[in-house]
Amino acid sequence: MEIIGVLIAGLIIGLLGKFVAPGDRDNIPLWLTVLCGIAGVLIGYYAAAALGVDATDGIDWIRWIISIIVAAVLVVIAATVTGRRTGRRI
Repeated sequence: MEIIGVLIAGLIIGLLGKFVAPGDRDNIPLWLTVLCGIAGVLIGYYAAAALGVDATDGIDWIRWIISIIVAAVLVVIAATVTGRRTGRRI
């Protein structure tokens, strides 16, 4: 059941990361967005723990914000690496 939770969180965080990423980042496929989201969740949780963010009984907002930022960075990297460009070329 934990894997399904990570996949769902990865999808949501990946889409949020794509939303907050600067520029037009709609040129990567959904599966890559999900992978960026999953990696964002995992890296974000480890980064928050390394920064000393304590776990709470409720929602860990700081951990989620860090995860979204990491996912946004990963979406930008993925869009750059895949090289799929939209729009006109000059």
